[in-house]
Amino acid sequence: PITWPQLNELEKQYSPSQWSHRMAADDVIKAHVAALKSGTEKARSVAQMLLDVPYGDGEGEKLDVYVPNSSSPDVPLVIYIHGGYWQFLSKEESGFMAVPLVQKGVVVVAVGYSIAPKGNMDLMVAQVRRSVVSVIQQYSHISGLYLCGHSAGAHLAAMVLSTDWSEYSVMPQIKGAFLVSGIYDLLPILSTYVNEPLKMTEEVALRNSPSRLVPQLKASSSACEIVIAVGQNDSPEFRKQSDDYFKSLETAGLKVTLEDIPNTDHFNIIEQLVDENYHLTQVRSVETI
Repeated sequence: PITWPQLNELEKQYSPSQWSHRMAADDVIKAHVAALKSGTEKARSVAQMLLDVPYGDGEGEKLDVYVPNSSSPDVPLVIYIHGGYWQFLSKEESGFMAVPLVQKGVVVVAVGYSIAPKGNMDLMVAQVRRSVVSVIQQYSHISGLYLCGHSAGAHLAAMVLSTDWSEYSVMPQIKGAFLVSGIYDLLPILSTYVNEPLKMTEEVALRNSPSRLVPQLKASSSACEIVIAVGQNDSPEFRKQSDDYFKSLETAGLKVTLEDIPNTDHFNIIEQLVDENYHLTQVRSVETI
């Protein structure tokens, strides 16, 4: 059994806002939401958009698509899965990374999914998998399909990579995946506040932990180039999650690199993707184009 002092330390480890060196915990979250919103507003002013495109029948099963003004028949496409601990944020603040990408001729798709408590973990994983299938069916001229996810979204993107596609009508050829400050083993969060709205059992956490699905990932995504990125000021436990997942993918012989980004925390590591000179934007652009 977990004693209270341990639990408090574990909760702190899984509270990313406690680890930012830039500002107080509440302030860093407010600033994060503001940065994502303003980046998305800018994207909506520079790109053509298709908003609320359904990929299923559920209320939360919609996509926002940011399309470059210059059209070529075959375009690279990036699917972005937002963070927010599976219970916060939405696709409405998730278009920010389209700003540098649409200018380079890349289509960006922001995925909505049913966050807790409306949605549970099994549903969210099923939704993001179906969203990828839907994107492939709707956009036949994709020169390269890429995934990007932040925090909870990095977990969901990793679950997409671990999909057994034989159950679906398509076999996506995902060229690259960009997993930023993610959680890849859900067991440690079962006893924390994060699980209160999720209500995951151990069984649910095990079947939705990418770290335990590496053999499936190897079967479905062996050609995919995976970048695992983590912030210097992510918590030690978040850093360990990235490092352990990286090592397990590397040991399995997958194409994977670990990017440890200096002077970033859990939030600005992704916020800065609006800046085309930012190291991670350049890493991603080299891969995508």
